[in-house]
Amino acid sequence: MSSTITSQPVAFHAAAKKVAAAAVAHETWPVAEVVALFELPFNDLLFRSQQVHRANFNANEIELATLLSIKTGGCPEDCGYCPQAARYDTGVTAQKIMPLDEVLAAAQAAKDQGATRFCMGAAWRAPKDRDLDSVEEMVKAVKAMGLETCATLGMLEEQQAVRLKEAGLDFYNHNLDTAPEFYGDIITTRDYQDRLDTLGAVREAGLKVCCGGIVGMGESQLSRAGLIAQLANLNPYPESVPINHLVQVEGTPLYGQDGLDPLEFVRTIAVARITMPKARVRLSAGRRQLGEGIQALCYLAGANSIFYGEKLLVTGNPEVEEDKSLLQRLGIHAKTA
Repeated sequence: MSSTITSQPVAFHAAAKKVAAAAVAHETWPVAEVVALFELPFNDLLFRSQQVHRANFNANEIELATLLSIKTGGCPEDCGYCPQAARYDTGVTAQKIMPLDEVLAAAQAAKDQGATRFCMGAAWRAPKDRDLDSVEEMVKAVKAMGLETCATLGMLEEQQAVRLKEAGLDFYNHNLDTAPEFYGDIITTRDYQDRLDTLGAVREAGLKVCCGGIVGMGESQLSRAGLIAQLANLNPYPESVPINHLVQVEGTPLYGQDGLDPLEFVRTIAVARITMPKARVRLSAGRRQLGEGIQALCYLAGANSIFYGEKLLVTGNPEVEEDKSLLQRLGIHAKTA
């Protein structure tokens, strides 16, 4: 007597649909309920997040995105994690905005390596209107290459967001970074409401939102839960949710911070998946420090997007061939455009 083994058993798939439907119907996520998710036994948490993941996505597909720093260094902000802040001595020198041809060469290289989304980041507190002239050119040209476009340029006013939308921008990235209660320990040069106002302007302009945070900055589990609750309770929640693991850079105030338990990072990914079932949950900064085993657990927990390429703004990232090798061994294939 023979039996057929399927990748998604009927009983599992039915359970997944039920769990996912409950998550979608969940209108708000009180912090206490998010904390309760974090406190689940690890296996139970991953089982639940995997159910939600399979009900909304191909469990063995990943989105590859590439992030390029189009204007590096010289930022006036005091974000404690950031090597691009002008006030910190990190070895990062301020540079002018990149020429269009160099940006397009990087975009073509990313596309050739399988990336479907290209994100352009500039170390500005907020762009001036004249800065957007160059960015609009870049967006139009990258979009014409058949790539999804994303930008992260700092705080935006609504008319600036409209300009980017009209140029063809698909996503705007603006992270909340952490929970409101912990925010002042990390940044003092802008308020939490400033970030929410930018997200509101982006939504009003019709752009999709890429918004997440950073963990491992010395925050408590309660603060991690607070960050996820803030993201999940945005209306609507972000289409893309980058979860960054702090990359400690000498010269920044957070250098020397005690490291986060890697399994706590996996828990954060799982909780993000459960509370934002239809979002692309992206492994962002810090993947190289996590190692392959923890990354594999993150994919199991529901991560289905990565920043792909040897550099992430000014910090290191796994080599492309390393990523290809791991994904191949896990049986995970890249999303196509």
